[in-house]
Amino acid sequence: MPVIPEIADRLETFAAIRRDLHAHPEIGFQEVRTSGIVVEKLKEWGIEVHTGIGGTGVVGVVEGNAPGRTVGLRADMDALPIEEETNLPWRSTTPGVSHACGHDGHTTILLAAAQRLAETRDFPGRVILIFQPAEEGLGGARAMIADGLFEKFPCDEVYGLHNSPYTDPGVVGIKPGVAMAGADFFDIRVKGVGSHGASPQHSKDPIMVATALAQALQTIRSRNAPPHEAAVLSITQIHSGAAYNVVPSEATLSGTMRFFTDEAAQRMRTRMREISAGLAAAFGVEIEVDIRDIFTVLENDGGLSEIVAGIAAEVTGKDLVKIQDEAATGSEDFADMLKTAPGVYFTVGHKGDVPLHNPGFVFDDDAIPLGASMLVRVAQARLAAG
Repeated sequence: MPVIPEIADRLETFAAIRRDLHAHPEIGFQEVRTSGIVVEKLKEWGIEVHTGIGGTGVVGVVEGNAPGRTVGLRADMDALPIEEETNLPWRSTTPGVSHACGHDGHTTILLAAAQRLAETRDFPGRVILIFQPAEEGLGGARAMIADGLFEKFPCDEVYGLHNSPYTDPGVVGIKPGVAMAGADFFDIRVKGVGSHGASPQHSKDPIMVATALAQALQTIRSRNAPPHEAAVLSITQIHSGAAYNVVPSEATLSGTMRFFTDEAAQRMRTRMREISAGLAAAFGVEIEVDIRDIFTVLENDGGLSEIVAGIAAEVTGKDLVKIQDEAATGSEDFADMLKTAPGVYFTVGHKGDVPLHNPGFVFDDDAIPLGASMLVRVAQARLAAG
């Protein structure tokens, strides 16, 4: 079972689709043009289509040649608020927005798989094609689930993938069990007292509090968690002030926490609030803490991971299957779908040395046939298994 020849032969066609999507990126829940193209292609191939699920989400249904189980295949569609710096002919035409994570590639990969599944239908049961909006921290998976995704289209198993510029072309990466971190986003508002910059004694300087808080929060990981526990707390934004000679009255800090267990998550949330309350008392200011649960810990099914690894060995070659030892501290909202149905989230490597979420990231179109072939082979194998 190598890469499916019919998909490989259509690479030029699908690369053109991917590059068109890349040139017209859309932020989460705004993927109107993107979802419109998905709907157009699915209908062109005779696939049953459902729209408006979780906002701009699209679901396609491919019926097989006999009754059977149901397998879901998912791709994300949204772009990032990042100005592209590639100078490619098909670079983003939307200022400040780009597909710096390769979701245009994921959408195209699932479209390529959809076409092949629809033209053969050589499997029992049915395949649910899930084109998801708003993966980048906006809750697209949860929105689709809340909108009845799995009540309307129950799946026995569900699978997804992500491109990987961190592994060589052709490599399929799988991490059985806990594979990606859960994540919270947080905003902390320090409310002090402003003054003239020449008379700071009349202030309760929120900048001093914010900088002290940014340092103190790092002790959660270094002094409150067991040394062997994997966790991350990153302050990624500090905002305050607007003039050279004014001590401002407010400052805000924002960032993210990553964790692999509920215990670690709760510890970090509790200590963040305790440290903030302590510093508020020490400096005589008010501190408001807003912590939001954004991503669930992603856990691959162990048995299905072995099966997917076996399929990958046949599609890309045994030497190109990488069973990963460590979970990634990145997060992915496909985790919420895996809470509803068992499945596997895997990666497909491609050439390029620019990381994800970088203005210079470039998706390698040569990864499309492998990604699409993997989705098709996994769906066919799991439905044939009964």
